Amino acid sequence: MAKKKTKLELTWIGKDERPRLEPRILLEDPEKSYHAPHRVSENDSFDNSLIHGDNLLALKALEQEYAGKVKCIYIDPPYNTGAAWDLYDDGVEHSLWLTMMKERFDILRTLLSKDGSIWVSIDDNECHYLRVLMDEVFGRQNFVANVIWQKIFSPKSTARHLSAMHDHILLFAKSNGIEICCHEARSIIRTIGIQMMIREGLGPLEICQLEIIILQEHIR
Repeated sequence: MAKKKTKLELTWIGKDERPRLEPRILLEDPEKSYHAPHRVSENDSFDNSLIHGDNLLALKALEQEYAGKVKCIYIDPPYNTGAAWDLYDDGVEHSLWLTMMKERFDILRTLLSKDGSIWVSIDDNECHYLRVLMDEVFGRQNFVANVIWQKIFSPKSTARHLSAMHDHILLFAKSNGIEICCHEARSIIRTIGIQMMIREGLGPLEICQLEIIILQEHIR
């Protein structure tokens, strides 16, 4: 007799058929490595890493050392819109996209510290499925906000129906007991803003407006 589900969840073909991922290790390439000669203070971030390779395998390699230690995670996954990109496939079948995201979220949740948070950029194409998936992985009670950021400041005349003016940043905490202070939020949003500016071609003024809107409307 099949095991009965006891909670509300999003289902799709192949969800429970993922192969087991074996532990991985990171190998340093000395020719591409750089370290400062010494620390200036004990609070220096001295051992930052830039990892080249499949992101799922990279996350698995980080799991052993960093499980429960990461305070803030920001990811900008493929929006699955069918757009042409050189570095990754942005038009995979919907169930494959969900499987890809869940595999990564399971590890990301393990990496988060007790007071950690995860911020995920997405557009309308997969936003609402992604929200339900994150409810399942991170806990619906740990949802903090759907931060709306305006990416276009005038309607597109080429739009087929309505001109999409905004994207989303889904924000979840590891535990619903934590508070994200204004200073931390400002720093995170500024970093995200730079990423958005590069991707969308926005100028500094628009990024500043984005930051002010988010701080006023979403951060308490």
